[in-house]
Amino acid sequence: MIVLPAIDILDGKPVRLYQGDYGQSKCVADDVLVCAKNFEAANVRYLHVVDLNGAKEGSRVNEDLICEIVKTCDIPIEVGGGIRTMSAIDFYIENGVSRVILGTSAIQDIGLLKDAVSKYGSKIAVGLDCKDGYVCTSGWLETSKEYYLDFAKRMEEIGVKTLICTDISKDGTLQGPNFEMLKALKNHVSCNLIASGGVRDLSHVQICKELGLYGVITGKAIYEKTLDLKEALSIC
Repeated sequence: MIVLPAIDILDGKPVRLYQGDYGQSKCVADDVLVCAKNFEAANVRYLHVVDLNGAKEGSRVNEDLICEIVKTCDIPIEVGGGIRTMSAIDFYIENGVSRVILGTSAIQDIGLLKDAVSKYGSKIAVGLDCKDGYVCTSGWLETSKEYYLDFAKRMEEIGVKTLICTDISKDGTLQGPNFEMLKALKNHVSCNLIASGGVRDLSHVQICKELGLYGVITGKAIYEKTLDLKEALSIC
C-alpha cells in the first residue's frame, strides 16, 4: 500500500476543507511548491493534488501551479478537480501528470470517460465521492441518485483501474475513513482502491493496509501532526 499526501489548492494556496465545505477552508501552509518539495524529501511515492477552484467551476483554474509542481518534483502526481473534457485530460498528461482523476465527468459524461480510458488506460482514475451512500459531483456540491456500489461496478466494467474513495462526511474530521464502505467496495470490485478522507493517525493507515487497499490519502493529519508521515511510510 502507498501513502499519498494531499495538496488541495484553493485560490493558489494549500488548504484543507471540512466535510467538503468551501466555507470551512483552512490554509495549511504558505506555499504549494514548498509543500510538494517537503513531501518529495520525505520519500513519498505519489502525490495527490486537487484543484478545488477547478472542481467547483468545472475548469482548470490552478493549472499553472499544478504544472509547476510536476516540473519541480521528481515523483508521480495524480491530479483532480475540474477535469471534464478530453482537452483537459490531454493537457495534464502531456504536461507530465501521472494519473488524472475524473469525478463529475465520470457520472455526467460516460462517453468522455470511456474515451479517456481507451486512450490512457491506467492513467485515468475516478473519484468515488459519497454522501449517505450516494455519489456526489461538482466539487461535492451536488448529490446524484447513483448508489456507490453500483457506480463502482460500472466503473470496473468500463475498465477503470483505480477508484479514489471518499465518504464526504468523514473528510477533514480526523475520525477515520468509512471502513465499512471500503470493505464493501473491496468485496464488490477488483479495482485498485485508494481511501481518502478522515485519516487521523497510524492506526487508520494500518487498518487500510490490513484491508488490502492500494493506497491511502492523508492531508489534514499530516498538517496538524496527528500522523507522522515517516512512520506511515515505514509500515507501507
